[in-house]
Parts: sequence; structure tokens; C-alpha cells
Amino acid sequence: MTEKQRKLLTTALKVVVSAVLIYFIFTKIDFKEVVNVLKTANPLWLIAAFLLFVLSKIFNALRLNLYFHTIGVKLTQLSNLKLYVLGMFYNLFLPGGIGGDAYKGYVIQKKYQVGTKKVVGVLLLDRLSGMLLILIFACVLATLIEIPIIKGLQWLFWLSIPVGILSFWILNKKLFSYALPVFWGSLGYSTLLQSIQLAATFCIIQALGISEPILAYLFIFMISSIVSVIPLTIGGIGSREVTFLYGAKWLELDANTAIGISFVFFLITALVSFLGIGYHVKKPRLEVYD
Repeated sequence: MTEKQRKLLTTALKVVVSAVLIYFIFTKIDFKEVVNVLKTANPLWLIAAFLLFVLSKIFNALRLNLYFHTIGVKLTQLSNLKLYVLGMFYNLFLPGGIGGDAYKGYVIQKKYQVGTKKVVGVLLLDRLSGMLLILIFACVLATLIEIPIIKGLQWLFWLSIPVGILSFWILNKKLFSYALPVFWGSLGYSTLLQSIQLAATFCIIQALGISEPILAYLFIFMISSIVSVIPLTIGGIGSREVTFLYGAKWLELDANTAIGISFVFFLITALVSFLGIGYHVKKPRLEVYD
């Protein structure tokens, strides 16, 4: 089997997995009820969620550029933002939600020849920095909601926060020392963007008229953000909704409402990501600081 055939087969399998998961969700929920939930959404809260999501992605791009600068690729913020939007477009339609990262790495290495290992390294660190803050936010939320199975174990979640930060710092120091100077800056951007995405999700919850328990829905959102990155489906479609479905059942929430939140977040992500199609047609010209 050639490399091209292997990639086609992998993509086909992920399309099948996405389709199976979506079908599975439709067999577990009342789709008409989900549509009814979406029909009642408040447009002003949805606009607020959209704008906050865009703002979070700007901070996401700034964090990535911080890492690019550590390997000598001093892209201007505008050039980096254009490349980032194009990557979002590819992330949405390529397998696993990480196809855009592969494209950005290809472009950076081809144009600036800084070494594949370093390019892959900073892209990996960018992802891990985001994942670390998602885990931290999830741990904090887990201590604030009533989850019977973890009752009395909240201290483990608090302990995991400094352990996670220390582990990431050691990983940076041992394997990616060139990126260590931006360690705290990266975590700062990650904190900002994850806070803003939580605020965007809060706006979606308000748009759907959900009053309680908001923290539980935010907790499921954090977990779904981790699961959707796993390269099993196209753009995380299906895996995110399955997480919301079982998270809702686990926390005794309304599954139809939970799926509604997931669908709205996906639609906002798709709408913003689709802006990258312009740079797909006409590739952005990358400029660097002198």
C-alpha cells in the first residue's frame, strides 16, 4: 500500500467513525427536541458567544506565534493570524482536528527551513499548553460540582494542577529548552483563551435558556474539548457530541439540551473556520519582522 492509499484509507475510516457516532447519537436522543431547543435560542447571546469565540482564537494565534519566534520564525502577527485561520479551515475538514497543524508545520518548514523537529516541537507544545489549561479548568470545575463518584477526592484534582504545570515545565526544559523562555507567556495566553471559551460556552447556555446547573455543563464542555482533539473523527465531529451525551447521563442532566450546546458550539466553530476558505483559494503571503 502506498502512502497516498494509506492516507485515503485513514480518512475514509474516520469519515465512517464520524458517521457512526452521529447515527448513534440520533438513536439516543430526541432530535426533534434538540431542534426545538435550538429554535428558542436567543440571538443576542449567540452573537456574544460568536464574538468571544473569535477573540479566543486571536489569543490562540498569539500563543502559537510566541512559539514560532522561539525557533527563529518571527512572523508578523497579521501573517500568523492569516496562517492560523487557514489552519482552522483545514482543522475542520481534515481528520482529527489537527490537519491544520500539519499544514502550518509544512508551510513553516518549507519557507524558513528551521528544521522539522523544531517545527513539530513548537506545534506540539502549543497543543499541550492548551490541553494543560483545559485540564486545569476541568479540575477546578470538578471540585465545584456534585459528582458522587469523586466525593471526598477533590484534593486529588487540586493536587493535579501544580503537578501538571511542573510536569509540563520539566518536559519543556528536558526536550524543548529553546522554548522554555516563553513557558509562562504561553500559559498566560492559554489561561486567557480558555477563560474566554468558557465565557462563550456560558453565552450559549444562556442563549438556550438553561438556568441550572451551569457549572456541570461547563465541565462537560471542558472534557469534550479534550476528546475532540483525539484523531478518530473528522474535525472532532461525533466524538464531541458523544462526550456531551454520556456526560449528561453521568451528571443526570438533560441529554437533549447538552447535545444542543454541543451543536451550537460546533456551528460557531464551523462558521469561524470557514472564513479560512479565502486563504485556501489565495494562500497568504507570510511576512516576518526585520
